[in-house]
Amino acid sequence: MLIALIARDKEGALQTRLDNRSAHLSYIEETGVVSQAGPLLDGDAMIGSLIILDVEDMDAAKTWADNDPYAKAGLFYSVELIPWKKVIG
Repeated sequence: MLIALIARDKEGALQTRLDNRSAHLSYIEETGVVSQAGPLLDGDAMIGSLIILDVEDMDAAKTWADNDPYAKAGLFYSVELIPWKKVIG
């Protein structure tokens, strides 16, 4: 099941993002369920994340999201998990 995780950073949280980036990328590598990912941008500024998870079900997506080092660090003010269907690409 593909799930789009759309997370918005808290205002002024760039340093939190930078401080936890290495742990976040390691988590992505270790878990092996991310098919695509990247930051949301406002100009050159990173303001959130878009991650496509390939997981068993919505519970697995929630567990993954809750254990993301960015989430644990309190980076996000909102996180949406939305079932997604790949059509192109």
